[in-house]
Amino acid sequence: MIAGILLSAGLSHRFGFPKALAKLNGETVIEQLQRMLIKSQVDEIIVVLGAHADEIKPHLLNHKKLKVVYNKDYNFGQTSSFKVGLRSISDGVEGVLLIPVDHPLIEQQTVDTLIRCFRDNSPLIVLPAFNGKKGHPPLFSVRLKEEFFALDNESGLNIIAHANQNETVILSIKDSGTVKSFNTQEEFEALRQQF
Repeated sequence: MIAGILLSAGLSHRFGFPKALAKLNGETVIEQLQRMLIKSQVDEIIVVLGAHADEIKPHLLNHKKLKVVYNKDYNFGQTSSFKVGLRSISDGVEGVLLIPVDHPLIEQQTVDTLIRCFRDNSPLIVLPAFNGKKGHPPLFSVRLKEEFFALDNESGLNIIAHANQNETVILSIKDSGTVKSFNTQEEFEALRQQF
């Protein structure tokens, strides 16, 4: 089984309102990402909420794959939210995808390709790369769970990737969405133009 952890707990200070609620084609980015993950080979989707949880909840889809958890320590950032998601995965999950809500253009085919690679090769980590640039979503083996839990919340998750470079597969993907994210209104507008 593969779980997707969709991180949507951040404060979105620079954006001005919750990034999850930014709209592409008349739909919020969190709705788009959920639909994409539901169609993919991901077995369960864990949405991590924190700041703005009440505003985001109405945009969560009702689907058997979906589980919602709350990170009360959301102000500690992405690492704390990922750990909350990781604690919520079902028994039997072997790999975990990390999907930040500010990467709304990731394609379903990319997710399925990463999962196939993980199943075929059993590495500790699979990273997508577009034109040589590493992107999202990384896929981590649950064998790394204790390493993630041991991480300080101030530390970036990429520490785990660096520590396990020898057991990481970097997969060349024809999906620019893997490297396109946004933090500000201007960045989102540029992303929307490309969409």
